Amino acid sequence: MTTSTKDYSKYFQPPSYTDAKKRGKEEIEVHYDFSIPEELREIGKDKHYLIQTYGCQMNEHDTETIKGLLEQMSYRPTEDRKQADIILLNTCAVRENAEDKVFGELGHLKKLKLEKPSLILGVCGCMSQEEGVVNRIMKKHPFVDLIFGTHNIHRLPALLKEAMFSKEMVIEVWSKEGDIIENLPKKREGIKAWVNIMYGCDKFCTYCIVPYTRGKERSRRPDDVIAEVRDLARQGFKEIMLLGQNVNAYGKDFEDIEYRFGDLMDDIRKIDLPRVRFTTSHPRDFDDHLIEVLAKGGNLVEHIHLPVQSGSNAILKRMSRKYTREHYLELVRKIKAAIPDAVLTSDIIVGFPGETDEQFEETISLVKEVGFDMAFTFIYSPREGTPAADMEDDIPYEVKQARLVRLNDTLNVFSKASNERLKGQTLEVLIEGESKNNPNVLAGRTRTNKLVHVEAPKELIGQFVHVHITETPTFYIKGDWVKEPVAEASQA
Repeated sequence: MTTSTKDYSKYFQPPSYTDAKKRGKEEIEVHYDFSIPEELREIGKDKHYLIQTYGCQMNEHDTETIKGLLEQMSYRPTEDRKQADIILLNTCAVRENAEDKVFGELGHLKKLKLEKPSLILGVCGCMSQEEGVVNRIMKKHPFVDLIFGTHNIHRLPALLKEAMFSKEMVIEVWSKEGDIIENLPKKREGIKAWVNIMYGCDKFCTYCIVPYTRGKERSRRPDDVIAEVRDLARQGFKEIMLLGQNVNAYGKDFEDIEYRFGDLMDDIRKIDLPRVRFTTSHPRDFDDHLIEVLAKGGNLVEHIHLPVQSGSNAILKRMSRKYTREHYLELVRKIKAAIPDAVLTSDIIVGFPGETDEQFEETISLVKEVGFDMAFTFIYSPREGTPAADMEDDIPYEVKQARLVRLNDTLNVFSKASNERLKGQTLEVLIEGESKNNPNVLAGRTRTNKLVHVEAPKELIGQFVHVHITETPTFYIKGDWVKEPVAEASQA
């Protein structure tokens, strides 16, 4: 529903663990008839937009859709805030510091809004689905014109028109699960593309707000996903990333066909496309069939991101991860047996409520046993509305910080060792662009997602090259360009 600031509270309810867990088989409709109304296709003529994106790849991909919609309304991009006629903050709700950044940014934008009253300021994304966030915006940042959620990005043209002519803040956030809207325009840039294969999450880890902000699991139909991937291959994209909050739960919600993530990967494997990745997966849904398919290689790369979060069974239970340390290690064993060159990365949280020194040591020992190449590590951050937020946060912050440092030091040993094993090898590298720190150096990625720096002509950006590895620091590797053609989708 769309509502003004006056009656907002009647429609929005805060996240409820109990109510959300009662999700039924409410039918999700798939719509193929999206189009922007004719009268809105010129509404942005001679106007500019600017979008700031926070958070995960899903948010980045949502931004591509928002850009596609705006450009079909004749808006053009700008990086100059003073030139912008629309500024949207596409937000993340996973960690508290992400919210702090957004509210800090709104404070900076207030002056700009005062100088240019016609400027449309909007907040969208996961934060918009939280009642506390919207209430805070209404009270402390009433100059914001538009708030919309993750389920209704396709409604942006109509919402934008309303925001232009309304004297009140326009708010549209849906607590119900979103339908699947196919054929939305997207503005993709570069040589890599994201493809949503499903939306939402049903896992309800006790620390996570995503099941509330993104809704229940809804899988796109296989034919729609495969058609999009084929089209991207025809357009010349070198790599695609299949996206979902839990990609390997794909297809579990289908009632008319027996088709799961392993089947989808097997079909995509046959498409003439150099590299295919996916994120993020859940250990509970990583089945033997998927491992069997990934072991076929080809364009399916050997990098697997497999979040573990903790090495302690007691903490995993408190997190409601629904697997054990032993299950995770057995899964790792199966993956490494089937895919000997597999590189595993992970997500790990330290300082979860009640985590003892002994339980933290179990995480350290699991890291050593698996030998992760890399992991995203975090100090636990409570999210209002989740069960973990009601648990006693009884660990001093200094202890949490010390644990994070120790964890990262442990991981760095394995990252360094993994890189050193590559010294002297010649690897296939997809050159993505200039290095962030040195424009004379190019940066690219191996099949296993290793960051590679190489001095080579800029004409190679967007191409596959061979690089002979000569230096192996901890966080990237360096090498010499080998001047010979590369067969795409090789096993390098």
